[in-house]
Amino acid sequence: MQRKAILIGATGLVGQHLVKQLSELYDTLIVIARRPPRYINASMRFYQVNDFDNLADIFASVGADATTDAFSCLGTTKKQAGSDEAFRKVDYDYNVNFAKLCVNKGVKNFFLLSAMNADVDSRFLYNRVKAETERAIMELGFERLAIFRPSLLLGKHKGRPIESITQKAFKIISPLVSESLPLHPISAKRVAIAMAMTAHDMYERRKYSEYRIESKPSITDIIENKRMLTMTRVKK
Repeated sequence: MQRKAILIGATGLVGQHLVKQLSELYDTLIVIARRPPRYINASMRFYQVNDFDNLADIFASVGADATTDAFSCLGTTKKQAGSDEAFRKVDYDYNVNFAKLCVNKGVKNFFLLSAMNADVDSRFLYNRVKAETERAIMELGFERLAIFRPSLLLGKHKGRPIESITQKAFKIISPLVSESLPLHPISAKRVAIAMAMTAHDMYERRKYSEYRIESKPSITDIIENKRMLTMTRVKK
């Protein structure tokens, strides 16, 4: 069976690493973005979307179906978006709309990049919207839904000076900080690897399942930061 994946958020901090991981894992990778990703290979099909409000128009021709795994790394900040409403439109509306389009195409597995401390009751807009997005996508009934909640992401944050300063400070003290701490920062590449590893593990489990049940309950796996650090730790 030819394996396919579809991804939005391919040019972001995690997405740019996930593109390469998925290209090596799937026979076909469908990327929908405003601009081409840095990494491109022969198995990739790129669809340019100038406005995610028009995602449904493009989605009609991408060829997603029950053999497709869907991934979203799409996200922004209030500062980048310009307002609370614009931030919510990207992080909630676009992600949930993408998930709904996937459901309508018969996609069974969805992998969502969220954030640590996502909480619908949080006083912080960022954490609250992340949690609301998670909950809305959970309600769509994917057969398998994996939600990834990283801590501070290490990598080049364009237009995020505070996070860049925090990263520089962390590099100085990192040798003294154990990865067993839940708040330990994690590189964007390791998050991407954790997402790809989870997708591959799901595939292998289905592939070699002894018992096949036609009607399966929806399963949601929330993968916290500490677990991602453990999954991607390099043995010395």
